[in-house]
Amino acid sequence: HFTLGPVQGFVAQARRTRDFWAGSFILSWLSAVAMKAVKKQGGNIAFPKPDAEFMAAVENGGSGPKQGKIPNRFMAEVNDVFEPEAVVTAVRRAWIALAEEVWKNDLASFSDKHEKTRKIWKRQIEDLPGFWDIEWALEDRAASNTLDRLKNSRTYLPPDEPGLKCMMMDGWQELSGAKRSGNETNDFWKAVRESSQNGIKTDLRPGEKLCAIAFVKRRFARCFHKLEQDMGGWTIKGWRQPNAVPSVHYLAVAPWLAQLLKKTNNETASGKSLGLLLDGFHQQALQLTDSKHNEWETNIRCVREADGKREWKALDGSIFFDAMLENKNIWDETQQERAKTVLELLKGLRRKAVLDPASPFYAILMMDGDSLGEQMSDPAKQQIIAESLAKFTEKASSLVLQNNGFLIYAGGDDVLALLPLEDALNCATALRQHYLDCFRNTPVPTSISAAIEYAHVKIPLGKVLKDAHDLLDKVAKDGRGRDAIACRVWKPGGMLLEWAQPWEIAFQEDGFVLKKLAATFQKNSQDEEEQDRFAAKFFYRIRERFTLLNPDKDEDKKGLKPILSDDQAISLMAMEYLNSGAAKVKTMDEARSIIAPLLEQCRPVIRDKTKAKKDWKRLKPLEAEGALLVHFLAKKGIEQ
Repeated sequence: HFTLGPVQGFVAQARRTRDFWAGSFILSWLSAVAMKAVKKQGGNIAFPKPDAEFMAAVENGGSGPKQGKIPNRFMAEVNDVFEPEAVVTAVRRAWIALAEEVWKNDLASFSDKHEKTRKIWKRQIEDLPGFWDIEWALEDRAASNTLDRLKNSRTYLPPDEPGLKCMMMDGWQELSGAKRSGNETNDFWKAVRESSQNGIKTDLRPGEKLCAIAFVKRRFARCFHKLEQDMGGWTIKGWRQPNAVPSVHYLAVAPWLAQLLKKTNNETASGKSLGLLLDGFHQQALQLTDSKHNEWETNIRCVREADGKREWKALDGSIFFDAMLENKNIWDETQQERAKTVLELLKGLRRKAVLDPASPFYAILMMDGDSLGEQMSDPAKQQIIAESLAKFTEKASSLVLQNNGFLIYAGGDDVLALLPLEDALNCATALRQHYLDCFRNTPVPTSISAAIEYAHVKIPLGKVLKDAHDLLDKVAKDGRGRDAIACRVWKPGGMLLEWAQPWEIAFQEDGFVLKKLAATFQKNSQDEEEQDRFAAKFFYRIRERFTLLNPDKDEDKKGLKPILSDDQAISLMAMEYLNSGAAKVKTMDEARSIIAPLLEQCRPVIRDKTKAKKDWKRLKPLEAEGALLVHFLAKKGIEQ
């Protein structure tokens, strides 16, 4: 039994989506090296079934996978002379070799002038106990919880570090070695940024200060293909990786940009065409962003498939948001006048194309299988589970891509992906169906739960990533009984709402209920002015209305029923909807047909796998979050 960590400490500590992806990939790669080290001693990986393409690339290089596909934990069958420490040594040697490749590529030329930097680098990368928490145990195959018991008996504590700290990895010293903020550290990082290394200015923002571990995450993709390390009788190699990962701004704007490109291709109005306007915007925006097409390699399906110049699709995603162009802290004095020009051109584009501003929200999707661990103790099921999960992983990447997402990781029963706001629910639904199909007609009863974090682009990425684990484990799994989906919406001021339901409540044969309701409310709303009235009179007052419908705490404890029955509550809210004056529907029956499913999504349900759906526990208080999520999806988080 083998596990490699810390997962949260390495993957979730990220300042950019690229850091997030890099941490996941490197962790997966090191786990693959561990598997190779087991196999070199005659061992056999019993669970999970490792991805063949990824495993082959570890030794052969070439054109390997772009996403992590190997879990950080596995079980192997080994012989009596097996040496577990040789696996630990292989992982450490691979990590040191990768870091040294980055050092040679970026920092070797500074070593004479900055001896302190080399000492910090070697201490953080090579010295023990070091960053990595590697655990192994030898025990009977059926004891699948061995490592869990081992982890419960100890605590991972990174070593104490002196000096100024890294901006990405908590507690680790940044590489200049300066004792305090000032010229020494600023001059060091300015020199690194102004070196001639490929893409260093793009990868390292002004004022950004990193430790060795974070620096490897940030820069490894530039030189991974050069890696070749002897492991004592066998060799590991790297392969080319993408230098660009879509930013959160680009993920947020992608559907809007695809829509603009489509209109540009199909529509030429009198006077200036959209194409000419877009070309003018592109030229000014490109100069504002130092003539860089930061998203040149980004592959978001809806944008890639839209007709239009590749240059138009490759601008930095932040350039499409008014708030970014208006922010004087981003642009120096020489740029601010051009930023105003770009903003006016952007507004002109929107007017000509008749488009609302782009949504400033994107989504993080995290999914995890339910109750597989307890079934792994049955040897008869282990091979079935391994093969089913291998099929699930194989197709996960294409499903995320089809839904305009970027896959960070898919291995075992785990999936982690970044998506536009509009596509997260569809992607989660498609992945769940695929997961269920992979276990269909097997003796393994299982399901998969999902967490979706809708985050404003201003929210620190690391904060949202950390929260996604809490949302998945504590809300979807523990709170709703597993086989459930949970969503949170984060605005710059904090969490706006949290909603969760079992999949069988949230999803029907013809689609995701909340998404259908959002489309229905959009279709039945009047013009924009009326939509704002509608939001104010219905959604924003729905908490107040629910207070009247819910029993108070004392009544609930006594088992007293609400004053109104469910049917009466539907009628009351339907009348409220009609009286808002913003809906096209005019009859009570039409209003009730919309309000009934909305209220169903506002009453939390706790799944019980031992009971029929009709007997699941339904909490008495109605919670407004279901309705507020409908409003958020309908408006895409845009405030008029």
